[in-house]
Amino acid sequence: MAMAVAQHRVSCSGSSINKHLDAAGKYVRYTAEQVEALERVYAECPKPSSLHRQQLIRECPILSNIEPKQIKVWFQNRRCREKQRKESSRLQSVNKKLSAMNKLLMEENDRLQKQVSQLVCENGYMKQQLHTASATDASCDSVITTPKHSLRDANNPAGLLSIAEETLAEFLSKATGTAVDWVQMPGMKPGPDSGGIFAISQSCSGVAARACGLVSLEPTKIAEILKDRPSWFRECRNLEIFTMFPAGNGGTIELVYTQMFAPTTLAPARDFWTLRYTTTLENGSLVVCERSLSGSGAGPSAVAVAQFVRAEMLPSGYLIRPCEGGGSIIHIVDHLNLEAWSAPEVLRPLYESSKVIAQKMTILAMRYVKQIAMEKSGEVVYSMGRQPAVLRTFSQRLSRGFNEAINGFNDDGWSIMNCDGTEDVVTAINSSKSLSSSSNPTNALSFVGGILCAKASMLLQDVLPAVLVRFLREHRSEWADFNVDAYTAASFKAGTFAYPGMRPTRFTGSQVIMPLGHTIEHEEILEVVRLEGQSFVQEDAFVSRDIHLLQICSGIDENAVGSCSELVFATIDDMFPDDAPLVPSGFRIIPLESKPCDTQDSLTTNRTLDLTSSLEVGPATNQASGDVPTCQNTRSVLTIAFQFPFDDSLQDNVATMARQYVRSVISSVQRLAMAVSPSGLSPAVGPKLTPGSPEALRLAHWICQSYSYHIGTELLRSESLGGDSILKNLWEHQDAILCCSMKSLPVFIFANQAGLDMLETSLVSLQDITLDKIFDESGRKALYSDFAKVMQQGFAYFPGGICMSIMGRHISYEQAVAWKVLEADESSFHCLAFCFVNWSFV
Repeated sequence: MAMAVAQHRVSCSGSSINKHLDAAGKYVRYTAEQVEALERVYAECPKPSSLHRQQLIRECPILSNIEPKQIKVWFQNRRCREKQRKESSRLQSVNKKLSAMNKLLMEENDRLQKQVSQLVCENGYMKQQLHTASATDASCDSVITTPKHSLRDANNPAGLLSIAEETLAEFLSKATGTAVDWVQMPGMKPGPDSGGIFAISQSCSGVAARACGLVSLEPTKIAEILKDRPSWFRECRNLEIFTMFPAGNGGTIELVYTQMFAPTTLAPARDFWTLRYTTTLENGSLVVCERSLSGSGAGPSAVAVAQFVRAEMLPSGYLIRPCEGGGSIIHIVDHLNLEAWSAPEVLRPLYESSKVIAQKMTILAMRYVKQIAMEKSGEVVYSMGRQPAVLRTFSQRLSRGFNEAINGFNDDGWSIMNCDGTEDVVTAINSSKSLSSSSNPTNALSFVGGILCAKASMLLQDVLPAVLVRFLREHRSEWADFNVDAYTAASFKAGTFAYPGMRPTRFTGSQVIMPLGHTIEHEEILEVVRLEGQSFVQEDAFVSRDIHLLQICSGIDENAVGSCSELVFATIDDMFPDDAPLVPSGFRIIPLESKPCDTQDSLTTNRTLDLTSSLEVGPATNQASGDVPTCQNTRSVLTIAFQFPFDDSLQDNVATMARQYVRSVISSVQRLAMAVSPSGLSPAVGPKLTPGSPEALRLAHWICQSYSYHIGTELLRSESLGGDSILKNLWEHQDAILCCSMKSLPVFIFANQAGLDMLETSLVSLQDITLDKIFDESGRKALYSDFAKVMQQGFAYFPGGICMSIMGRHISYEQAVAWKVLEADESSFHCLAFCFVNWSFV
C-alpha cells in the first residue's frame, strides 16, 4: 500500500506527466508531437473512455509505441495538474481578498482607536468643566455642523471649487476619520465572508450611515455605477445635471437636482439641490462627494417642486481606492437631514433612523456594485436563459411603477378622483400613462383608456413585516380575487375590458412559483407566478385560462435589521417578452422603530389602525421622560396600491370595483396580520408546526412511536429517541417524511427538511397542499386502492413510483411507507404519515 501511494504521488507530479514507461520498463520522455496530440484530445475530452484511448492510438501513429494504460495515466496526471492549477488560482484569489479585507479592518481599527482617544479627551474636558462649575453647559453630543452654501457663492467657478474642496475635506473626515461617532450596524458583523463593514451614526445632526467593502471592479466603473443613482436606488425618481464644468486634477463639478419617491401615501416626497464633486487624490483614489446648496436653484420648475419637501444632504459620497492585483476598496457615506417635521408624527422614525438610511441606501449601494461585479465575472446564473441586465430591468420597472402609483405625481398625469363618501381608500386616475417599456415605445397599448389606482395605508401592530409578506406571497388565495386578476390579464392580452366575473373561468386557488433570479444575498427575488384556471364552458375546456404574473419579493429575512418588505407583481403574457407592458400592484411594509409612546396612543395587540383619515402634520412634540410610561410596540406601516387598466366607457365601474377590492384586501390583510402575530393565532390558520415548537416536538414523538408500533422497527436510531433530539433527528432525516390530516380532502400539516425540499415548498405553504396534488392519475389510483389497507392494519408499503413537487417537477422514489400516527395513549388517531425512501428529481 505504501508503494502504491508513493507511486501515485510520483505520477501526479509535474515532471512525470511528460514521461511514460517503455516496453523495457524504463521511463521515456514524451516527444513534443506526442504531448501536442494528447493536449488536443484533452481539450475536447478530459476523461476519454478506454475505447476512445484505443482509437486514439490507432489513428495517431506517433502514439503507437505507448501502451493504453500509459495513455490513461497521462490523462489522470493531466486532470490532476489542471485541478491543482485551478485550486492554486482560487487560493491566490482568496488570499488577495483576505489581504485587502485585513487592510480594511486594520484601518477601521486605527480609526476606532482615534475615536476612543478623542472621546477620552472630551470626557476629561467635561469633567474639568463640571469641577469648575462653568456657567455654560457643555454638550456631550458630537454634532457635525455644516454651513449651508448659497448659490450666490456659486456665481463663478472659483466659488464652486471652494465649496467642492470643503465638501471633500468633510466627506473624507467621515469616511476614514472621526468626524462622526460610528457604531457597528446591529446584526451585521464584519469579516472575510461578510458583504463589508457597515456602521450607523450614534450622535450627529441628521441621519448617517457608512459602508466599507471590497469589490472586484475598477474604480472608474464603480464611480460610473454609483453616480447613476436611479439605476440602483429604487426610491430615486429623477436625477438631473444642470451645470457641469471641469475642476483641477481632471475632476468635475456638477450642480444636481434629485427627486426621491415617498415610501408611503402618508408623507410628501423629498428633493435635493446639491453640488457633486468628482476628483482623484494624490494616492490614486477616486472620490465622488456631494452636499446640498441652499436656494431652489435654476433647474426645477416651481410646479414640480411644489409636491416635494426640500431635504438636505450633508457632505456624503464615495471613496474608491484601487487594490493591488485588481479590484477596489469602497467607502460609502450617506448623511442626510430628511426634514422629519413634515411627516406625520407616527411616521417620523422613518426619517429619523440611521438604520433605515443604512438599509435602503448605503447597504443597497454596496450590494448593487457587488452584484454587477459577480454578473460580469459569470458567478451569477439566471433561469430561463435571461440576461442579468434584462431581469434587473424588469425588477426596476416593477419597483418604479409601484412607487409612481403610491406617489401619484401630477406631472406624471395622475389626478385624484372624487371619493364615494369615505376616505379609507384613495382613488387616482392617469389617462396619459404609457404602458410600454422604454426600450420599445411602439409596443404601447393604444386602446387603453388609462390606468386607475386604488391605494391605502395603515398601521400594523405586533407583526413582523417579513413574516406577513412571506404569508401574502405563499397564500395568495387567502386575500386575492382571481376574477380581478383575470380582468387585468384580459385587458392586456386581448384589449377587451369585460367586467370582472363575466369571464367563464374557474380558478383552482393554486399557484406555481417559477424563480427567475435573485440578488447575491437573496434580499430580493424575481419570479413568475402561474395562477391555474379552467373554463366553465365545455367547448373552451382546452383553452388555457392560466394567469401569469411577474413578481418581486424582498425583505423576507426576519433577521434583517430595519429592512422594508415588499411584494409587487404585474400581469404578464405567458410568452414573457422583454418589452412587456407592466402595471404593478402590491404591498409594502416598513417597520417603525419602537419608542416610548403615550398610553392613549398605544394600540391594542393584534389591532390595525387606518392612518389615512386621522393623521396631522405638525411640529414634533417633546415629552419629558418621566411624564409617560414606556411601552415597546412592534409597529410597521403597510401601504397597498392596486392598478387597473380601463376603457373610457367603464371608468366609473372600474373605480367602484377597485375601491371595493382594495377594501376587501385590507380586511384580509388585517385578518392575516392577526394570524401571523406572535401573540395570537387565527383558528382558521391553525398552529404553527415550526421545527422548534412544542407542537412539532410532540408530533415527532407520536410519529416515531407509531412507526415502531405498526411496523416493528425504529424509524430513527435508538440513541436519537431521547428528549428534544428526536425532533432534530427527524427534521434532518435523509428520507422525506410528511404528515397529512385525515379530512375529506387530506392536507399536509408537517414535513421534515427533506420533505420540504422534495415538495419544493416551506412549512407555511405546506398547509395549502392536498395529498392528491403530489400524485399523478396512476399514483392516486394506487394510493386509493391501498388506503383501506392502511386504515385497517395501520400501515402499508407502496412500490417505487413518481410523484410531483408543487413546482411541477417529477420526483422518483424507491419505496414509500404510510402509517397511522396515534397520540400518546395509542388509541386516538391523529394523522397519516408518509416516508418516501431515496427520492430524487427526475
